[in-house]
Amino acid sequence: MDIQIREAAQKDLPLVYELIYELAEFENTSQEHNVTLEQFIEDGIGSDPHYLSIVAESNDEICGMALYYLGYSTWKGKMMYLDDIVVKAKHRRNGIGKLLFQHLIQKAIEHEVNQLRWHVLDWNKSAIEFYKQFDASLDGEWITCKLEKEKLYL
Repeated sequence: MDIQIREAAQKDLPLVYELIYELAEFENTSQEHNVTLEQFIEDGIGSDPHYLSIVAESNDEICGMALYYLGYSTWKGKMMYLDDIVVKAKHRRNGIGKLLFQHLIQKAIEHEVNQLRWHVLDWNKSAIEFYKQFDASLDGEWITCKLEKEKLYL
């Protein structure tokens, strides 16, 4: 399988969006996926320098993607946050996730960040084992906190 990793283009966004929905179904959270394709495109994923995406392509088919952004940590300085990495179910176990992650590491080096950060669900054992291959630190001490839109506008 010949795989190319490249920046996502505007024309890729419907397929990237489909992959995100596939991830939501995998995580049994599709009811929480409330971003429409129109909003995804309008938000400028891939064209806005704040929201970046790379895709894995084989034979003109998008078979995986990673969505990330650059940020700043008060403790670490410049950092990159990986929001999601997704490989289509039928293409898993072919090394595509590894290629995407390695490309993301290259992007982190190019941007001279001090840290690449992401979350992984505690029940997703295959993802945890995947990240351990890269000698990633899995920090069980920090709890993810969030305020959803409806609570922001109280």
